[in-house]
Amino acid sequence: MGTDNHTPLRLGMVGGGKDAFIGAVHRLACRLDDSFILTAGALSSTPEKSVASARELGLAPERSYGTWQQMLDGELKRPRVERIDAVTIVTPNHTHAAIARAFAEAGIPVACDKPLTSTLADAQTLAAAVEKSKTPFCVSYNYTGYPMVRHAAHLVRTGAIGAVRKCFVEYHQGWLATKLEDAGQKQAAWRNDPAQAGGGGAIGDIGSHAENLLSTVTGLEIEQVAADLTSFVPGRKLDDDAAVFIRMSGTAKATLTVCQVAIGEENNLTLRIHGDKGSLWWRQEEPNHLTVATLDGMTKVLARGSGFQSPADSASRLPPGHPEGFIEAFANIYKGFAQTVRGFNAGKPTPGEHPGIHDGLRGVRFVDAVVRSGKNNSVWTSLDGR
Repeated sequence: MGTDNHTPLRLGMVGGGKDAFIGAVHRLACRLDDSFILTAGALSSTPEKSVASARELGLAPERSYGTWQQMLDGELKRPRVERIDAVTIVTPNHTHAAIARAFAEAGIPVACDKPLTSTLADAQTLAAAVEKSKTPFCVSYNYTGYPMVRHAAHLVRTGAIGAVRKCFVEYHQGWLATKLEDAGQKQAAWRNDPAQAGGGGAIGDIGSHAENLLSTVTGLEIEQVAADLTSFVPGRKLDDDAAVFIRMSGTAKATLTVCQVAIGEENNLTLRIHGDKGSLWWRQEEPNHLTVATLDGMTKVLARGSGFQSPADSASRLPPGHPEGFIEAFANIYKGFAQTVRGFNAGKPTPGEHPGIHDGLRGVRFVDAVVRSGKNNSVWTSLDGR
């Protein structure tokens, strides 16, 4: 088991085989800081394809598994010093709960793609199992790994913009402007299938990211939502557009919009936070800058890597003018998770900076409340189930 900070930890992967975009992203991200090295895999729901994908990635034949159950059994049979240190789950939403729970209960740390599960009941059961096992758990809300997102959270926490009043978070894409799920596009197909994605379409897929960004930066709890969900593409089973009014802890309010049928939009995730002393803006497609405005009339554009002291410093790798982006932000999540896993292996809890099981559970509560509100004529709906 890896305990020092120099040897990469051994990682197993479930899902993410051939033709899976996000699996390749996870593999790149986990290697960027030599945090992990892919050692074992069950990379597809089809055993033959799973083994073929593993071998294509250069995994040893004896660690190229046909199913995740075979991988779990096989790794547990290995001496503790040889088995995987953690597993990452990059499969459709409806499979997360069973896989994550099995590995967590076996004492193998888990990194799971978002949303945590496809139903609230599954998320609650999984969270309880993780708490009981005390196994490290990470949810890959990768946008919180951006240096300037972390600096934004630092500014809010230290009172730089005063008490939060109003927030706007938007996540707009255009890739589902047509019924792509009927054209054999695998990523579109499962995301628009209620049996695999759960009750939320765009709100579950990208809305979960928007919620996490809002909650992480403000540090406030979402208490109630009033939501309008739309399926603009005829015949689509899940929402491809959502507008949500949000009441947060204290007196803060927010508006969250997500859309996957906005032609011309690529991956436009934007956050604006307005306090009683100032405001800040951040945009994912230009992630290296954060704009801050204050009551004295000053507006500053802060650049990543410019030397100001904040949590952004440890999340940056390059000098200013050398752009860092999506993979680097993702790698920061794995870097934090690796710290947690090393502490776990050494018997000395050392939590790293990464989203955990409670972030994942909160995200599913949010999606569940939004879907319930949308089905009930946009009535104000609490995240506690009422």
